[in-house]
Amino acid sequence: MATESISHDGTKTAKIEKQAPLPSFKTSVSLKYVKLGCYYLLNNLLALCLVPLITIAAIQASQLNHNDIKNLYQLLEYHLIAVMALSSVIVFGLFAYYMTQPRPVYLVDFACYRPPDNLKVKSREIYERAKQGLFGFNESSLKFLEKVFERSGLGDETYLPAVMHENPPKPSFLAARDEAEREMYGALDNLFKSTKVNTKEIGILVVNCSIFQPIPSLSSMIVNKYKLRGNIKTVNLGGMGCSAGLIGIDIAKDMLQVHRNTYAVIVSMENVVTEWYSGNRKSMLIPNCLFRTGCSAVLLSNKTSDKRRAKYKLQHVVRTHMAADDAAFNCVRQEPDDIGVIGVSLSRDLMTVAGNALKANITTLGPLVLPISEQILFVASLIAKKVMSSKMKIKPYIPDFKLAFEHFCIHAGGRAVIDELEKNLNLSEVHVEPSRMTLYRFGNTSSSSLWYELAYTEAKGRMKKGDRVWQIAFGSGFKCNSAVWQALRSVKPSESNPWADFIHEFPVKV
Repeated sequence: MATESISHDGTKTAKIEKQAPLPSFKTSVSLKYVKLGCYYLLNNLLALCLVPLITIAAIQASQLNHNDIKNLYQLLEYHLIAVMALSSVIVFGLFAYYMTQPRPVYLVDFACYRPPDNLKVKSREIYERAKQGLFGFNESSLKFLEKVFERSGLGDETYLPAVMHENPPKPSFLAARDEAEREMYGALDNLFKSTKVNTKEIGILVVNCSIFQPIPSLSSMIVNKYKLRGNIKTVNLGGMGCSAGLIGIDIAKDMLQVHRNTYAVIVSMENVVTEWYSGNRKSMLIPNCLFRTGCSAVLLSNKTSDKRRAKYKLQHVVRTHMAADDAAFNCVRQEPDDIGVIGVSLSRDLMTVAGNALKANITTLGPLVLPISEQILFVASLIAKKVMSSKMKIKPYIPDFKLAFEHFCIHAGGRAVIDELEKNLNLSEVHVEPSRMTLYRFGNTSSSSLWYELAYTEAKGRMKKGDRVWQIAFGSGFKCNSAVWQALRSVKPSESNPWADFIHEFPVKV
């Protein structure tokens, strides 16, 4: 638990204590068992229908005598050509079915960059330095920043790049390149150490960073650093916001369907130096309060031999793009302010747009992951609402995604984002704990935040064989993307897990 005390000078200090276990999700007992009964009945309906047929066939087979079996053999021998032709058709059909199925994609391991302790920063410290005039903010902006910092959900051990600790900070292109190198190489060094993969076997590399796009590209910097092979397929994503990491997963998945027996590496990061805004437009000041240094590197494989050592299997990726709508397109936008200072502006419509994008995304995802019972209840509620709308108000049924997933990784974009998804999806505090704690400990690390959250779940020892994980991310454009993974074994945290040294201190009360 975190308690606050106020000193004589008015500053707040936080003390972290161990928190009691969070309460589990509560629901009506009767409704719970009705839903569970429907769930097990309908999902096993096909098997239940086949049981009588198999039983009848077994009884008939047990009643065959020696003469019946001999007559059957002679019948097959007489029609040998027909039997062989039928067998060939069956074999060919099975082979064709096998070849047209998508190749399984395995997540061998992933790693997150944890900056050195000298880069830690307290939110209050940023505010105090701003009051000294180091960032050029006026009085109105300072009051706004203080309110945002207090409500942000960030703790006092997040990280900023080295240049932002200088007095005064001097953001530059060289400082941005230094930050990018530290993040990418830090995450990749951890990944290659834990997986012991030969870098020459990596055939696909996808890198995403929205703001910082140097020449040569970030992917070329990685190829040069690790001397990757000359025919590697590289993709460099820019301007796609915090959901770009899952877009990278989707691109790598598709490429792994074409290129056999290879590895794909996806690097997700953001550049705080380039993103920092030194003007006074309030809608552009929010990223200064939320974004912090972080990076993730993920190793995917389509090799059958990697199934034994892989942590997860990719089941689905669903992408929703709302840019055709003007409000969605403009709600997160990089532009100059009134005096020409460039920053990222966040619209007041952001949460409304995010809600619409989420609704569109789960409408596509739901039929892929929800049990039949939930889908029937959802359709029934829609029909009832349409038929009975004139007589009574019927609330639409919200599917219970807790029947489809054991773990949720909600992009730690801010406290409001996590609160809204917890409310709309009817999740418990335990379900959103990885997201809240990631925001508290590491801040908004953009597209890499989902992997800090998954690392938190692993560090807590909660990931068991067969568990399903739903990663949800939002990004400029506006986009909402989802990825679904299934654990192939009970997962233990890697040696480089960013939570390893202090996981026993979490969760804390924010």
